[in-house]
Amino acid sequence: MTWRAPVPGALALGTLISLWSLPFVRFAPNRLLTGDGLAWWRAPLGLGHWAALLPCGLLLLAWRAQSRATRVVGLPAAALWLVALPWLAGMAARQMAPEVDGLARVSLGAGFWLSWGLMALLLGELLREAAWPVWRRVLLWVGVLLALLAELSGGALDHLSLLREYANHQDAFNLAFGQHVQLVALSVAPAALLGASLGLLAARRSRVQGALFAVLNLIQTLPSIALFGLLVAPLAWLGEHVPGLGIAGIGMAPGILALTLYSLLPMTRGTLAGLQQVPAAAVDAARGMGMGSWQILWQVELPLALPVFLTGLRITAVQAVGLAEVAALIGAGGFGAIMFQGLLGSAIDLVLLGVIPVVALAIAVDLLFKLIIAGVARHD
Repeated sequence: MTWRAPVPGALALGTLISLWSLPFVRFAPNRLLTGDGLAWWRAPLGLGHWAALLPCGLLLLAWRAQSRATRVVGLPAAALWLVALPWLAGMAARQMAPEVDGLARVSLGAGFWLSWGLMALLLGELLREAAWPVWRRVLLWVGVLLALLAELSGGALDHLSLLREYANHQDAFNLAFGQHVQLVALSVAPAALLGASLGLLAARRSRVQGALFAVLNLIQTLPSIALFGLLVAPLAWLGEHVPGLGIAGIGMAPGILALTLYSLLPMTRGTLAGLQQVPAAAVDAARGMGMGSWQILWQVELPLALPVFLTGLRITAVQAVGLAEVAALIGAGGFGAIMFQGLLGSAIDLVLLGVIPVVALAIAVDLLFKLIIAGVARHD
């Protein structure tokens, strides 16, 4: 049997298998118990069970249809699935636990997460095969996100335990969001300046590249928790002897410093790669026009290296969004504080409340930088 689109076919098949073999939702009498899982066909979805025809249709298309037909039908079908699946889970929760203020909890099961994730991968694969411009791909993902936000604001998901945890921890969630953004911004900004300077130094002085990247690679290989811990003692000493700085051994300062150190390697490599790919002919032409070294740097090299530099900045920012989660272990706050609180209390949905926003924030940062890089490349 020959598959016309093997990758989308495998993802669609995996979606169907996860629906029928894993719990779609779980019902528990309270937030501390795991509860019983209900597969797709047992969940109270009513006519919503027919939504499984979407991945079935995608599976048939991947088997028999041409790749273009698979994309034309598969793109809206996959996007619709990403929006419809949470709505169906919210409907099931409303049927199973109608009293929002009660103790009973309906949580999303492994079947939901796996089928939703596989369909998101399928949508990304179809977009890759379609070779759309970046702005069209971003626009489709933004449309899916806006539809999900409309479900949230409309109350369609209020009966899910994840949303009930949010209602119980709304103030802590808002505080964690501000702290997380602050951690990322205050670490990426200095890392961008210092990394760009180190990358320029490595481009101008090739002899320092070996020693420079040896140090940066060593920092990158240190486990994040270990690096956070190593910074506690020296910063505590500094805060004790120079109290005017407002620095302590725990809190925001070691978190920002550690994230900045982790961000140096991708920023330095991105800057060096961008400068190295500048055509030598362009530099020679600028020098022949009488430009000095600084003029060549600002008017020729940096504009041509900007897309690669922004790619390094994108990698750095996305990495910082994820690593900031661990900074909560030293009192820096952020969404990691909610995640670890859920782990200590064995509350899975509270863990997810601290994890899902980080994933969404990383995706949003990635899409934003892709739009900026595409705009810069198009302008050039």
